[in-house]
Amino acid sequence: MIGICTDSNSQLPASLAQRYGIEVVPLTVTVDGAEYMEGIDLDADAFYAKYTDGHRPAVSTSQPSPGQFAVAYDDLLARGCTEILSIHVSGAMSGTLNAARLAAHSLPTPVRLVDSGTASFGISCCVWAAAAAIADGATLDQAAQIAEQLAPSIGNVFVVGALDHLHAGGRGTGLAHGDDLAMLTLRDGNVEVVERLATALDAVNAMASYAIGWGTTVRVAVGHSDAATQPLADGLEAAVGEAASVIDVVRYRVGPSVGAPPGPGTVGCFVFPA
Repeated sequence: MIGICTDSNSQLPASLAQRYGIEVVPLTVTVDGAEYMEGIDLDADAFYAKYTDGHRPAVSTSQPSPGQFAVAYDDLLARGCTEILSIHVSGAMSGTLNAARLAAHSLPTPVRLVDSGTASFGISCCVWAAAAAIADGATLDQAAQIAEQLAPSIGNVFVVGALDHLHAGGRGTGLAHGDDLAMLTLRDGNVEVVERLATALDAVNAMASYAIGWGTTVRVAVGHSDAATQPLADGLEAAVGEAASVIDVVRYRVGPSVGAPPGPGTVGCFVFPA
């Protein structure tokens, strides 16, 4: 049996983790000097609650330790897994993969490490595709190849409620433009403007069209940050869910390790060929 492990930068929702029995190793998130484990003692709601009365918390992240990966791998072995596929944030962005590699060296069980070449829910797209393939009978090598090769085929678009948060976070240039709303994409580590829109409803429709048009058969994940953006995410989920090309839709929250640069007010989606 093949077990799957990833890290919390993937923003993997509980629905997918439970569906495929995936272990998620948390990153450490430091907020205003206090350390938390992402998704364990700091969830999305608690994180965005720290953005109050104009306060923008100081946020940093650090990779999991090899010991944390060792615990996750042991949990998979205890469940009867005889092989492990460990898929993580791009090695160019984080040392997470190296920590996983150190833990894997101490195991008698084969561990196939995959640099997803991406971040945020892009990692989860790789995990999701590999897990679905394993469920259909793929071998460890076949599933790893799917995860390794998927990144160029993943699309993403999002909008943020306060673009000044994005500027302060150090990503993106030239995004503010009067009072309009920019639909953005993260490409090769840089935020780029895809389209400028007049209203939030226009943004939802544009993001839905983007996802639906990504391929003849696609999987879509709709994410939002704080509670204020949930109605927009609900509308986006409904719009993409009606399309014949979309075979599966999941929801996720934009957690602390991803949500710090844009801050509250973010909603968007990831899409990849099924």
